[in-house]
Amino acid sequence: MSYHNPLTPPRKSATFDDHTLAEIRRAAATGIYDIRGAGTKRKVPHFDDLLFLGASISRYPLEGYREKCDTTVVLGSRFAKKPITLKTPITIAGMSFGALSGNAKEALGRGATLAGTSTTTGDGGMTDEERGHSQTLVYQYLPSRYGMNPKDLRRADAIEVVVGQGAKPGGGGMLLGQKISDRVAHMRNLPKGIDQRSACRHPDWTGPDDLEIKIMELREITDWEKPIYVKVGGARPYYDTALAVKAGADVVVLDGMQGGTAATQDVFIENVGMPTLACIRPAVQALQDLGMHRKVQLVISGGIRSGADVAKALALGADAVAIGTAALVAIGDNDPRWEEEYQKLGTTAGAYDDWHEGKDPAGITTQDPELAARLDPIAAGRRLANYLKVMTLEAQTIARACGKNHLHNLEPEDLCALTMEAAAMAQIPLAGTSWYPGKGGY
Repeated sequence: MSYHNPLTPPRKSATFDDHTLAEIRRAAATGIYDIRGAGTKRKVPHFDDLLFLGASISRYPLEGYREKCDTTVVLGSRFAKKPITLKTPITIAGMSFGALSGNAKEALGRGATLAGTSTTTGDGGMTDEERGHSQTLVYQYLPSRYGMNPKDLRRADAIEVVVGQGAKPGGGGMLLGQKISDRVAHMRNLPKGIDQRSACRHPDWTGPDDLEIKIMELREITDWEKPIYVKVGGARPYYDTALAVKAGADVVVLDGMQGGTAATQDVFIENVGMPTLACIRPAVQALQDLGMHRKVQLVISGGIRSGADVAKALALGADAVAIGTAALVAIGDNDPRWEEEYQKLGTTAGAYDDWHEGKDPAGITTQDPELAARLDPIAAGRRLANYLKVMTLEAQTIARACGKNHLHNLEPEDLCALTMEAAAMAQIPLAGTSWYPGKGGY
């Protein structure tokens, strides 16, 4: 006979928690896997687990109001005739028209231009509004080839060959039929209203040798003017970075698992890839081993939220960062003022990730004309520019406190780690020691 003490509350399983039980029941009832957008929701070591060591006696800080801290970055200086110069090392990641509304894409272009940085097309081609409002526009060349044409390759300021992204390394994306409007269907050469699934790999090459040929083709099409980026998901960052460099990339974009997606399987988002923090040092090591650090630029994305995150990524060796989810929040995504409508969708403002359904009350991840009209691209662009300005100022503040007159002068020695996991991933000493896991001595 068992006895339960009524003073002790029932104990739930840590393995079979409420979310896990609900997902088992959902799968059993429907027979289909869960699809959603955004990035991983599990807690992983991140930039919050690192701290900066500001100046005191052993370091000389810079005066914020009188001494300059430069934030400019040049991308694509290896081979391109026309590398791009940005006022801030914070760029806007690729998010497609189709996944996002036309107004949202316009807002991203306006905000990036006001801030002096670049935005990126995403899957599905280049819209005239996006090109018209983006001073510097990166054109993504994806496995799907949706919307790809030589004219737009030449209209771009840089080309990003997408091999993978952090939310789904090795997997393709989805765009459900309710988001494939007449215009989206025309741009992607797809039937209207029919679900589409992007390919997980490029159709005309299978490895780094073929990638080298493809990069040469893109250079020939664009008369060697445009910087060529290669974007990879965070899985094997050392080898992927090295192979991208050997294939001729001007810039490597490395996306950790906190990076978002328009839509893919939840099991992919939560179980494939590596945390952004774990990706940076191996990629930097690959560049250093090849003698290409700072010659081939490294752009880090996946969970960048603040100027502190920017400064930490640069201190670890990146040249720039890219933001996606944070940019959408800045222009109005998951805004609590739409909470009542989020509730009707069975969610809440801070958790809404059913972007693939096209019902976003904020008018951002939708093709519904009435919902999309809720987003004023001019006002939203100003909000994004404000956010980028604040992030840049925050990063400058930290750099000056460490005695640096350029964000690129930040270095690993300026950091310490709060946890063993972060110390091991970032190869940064645990706070109060000179040691991290894998390094000999104490």
